[in-house]
Amino acid sequence: MFKFNKELGQASRLLLSLAIVIFVAIVITFLIMKMAEKPARPVVTETPAVPLPVYEKQLGDIRFIFESALDKGNVLRASQIVNKQYSSSNQKDLSISNTGAKFIQVTIGAQNKGIENTDQNAWDLGNIIDSEGRNFVPLISHNANPWLPNPNLCGTLLKPAFDPTPCTKIYEVSKESKGLKIVVETGINNSASNLSSKKTMSFLLDLIVK
Repeated sequence: MFKFNKELGQASRLLLSLAIVIFVAIVITFLIMKMAEKPARPVVTETPAVPLPVYEKQLGDIRFIFESALDKGNVLRASQIVNKQYSSSNQKDLSISNTGAKFIQVTIGAQNKGIENTDQNAWDLGNIIDSEGRNFVPLISHNANPWLPNPNLCGTLLKPAFDPTPCTKIYEVSKESKGLKIVVETGINNSASNLSSKKTMSFLLDLIVK
């Protein structure tokens, strides 16, 4: 009886030792496998890309190029008139009654990249638009003409591969406005009739105001 109990005890200790060895082997195997795993890639938070400013754009055969945007303050001085044809000897300053606004004079060049002349009046400049989506229309011609170049070549026929033809307009813009862009447009297929009937291709060019 004593011998049987002794053998039973030895068998139990053997089984316990075997279980411990198996458990240790499993733990070691698990640790080795974990160490062999590739480390997890760090989580990269993607920040939205900031769009780069665009200062030229081709629509059909007409390439539009930003040339200048000048901050003229809230007064167009009679002493700065460049077009005497539309002014008189008693011409007065043109001022903005709202002190929160300013005049901006914009010049954009248009160049024919095609092989034939464009239509007369096939292209133009539209509104200035700020980062909040506010629209500012160009000054009515008879008000702005004394301060615009003579001749002002907006919409003129463009010959192939000539230097860019400048178009200048003056706008009243809020002093609070930022991120100013200007609409450049042409009729579909660079057609003057399409432009006049509002069948247009257009783009927003960025402005650098100085």
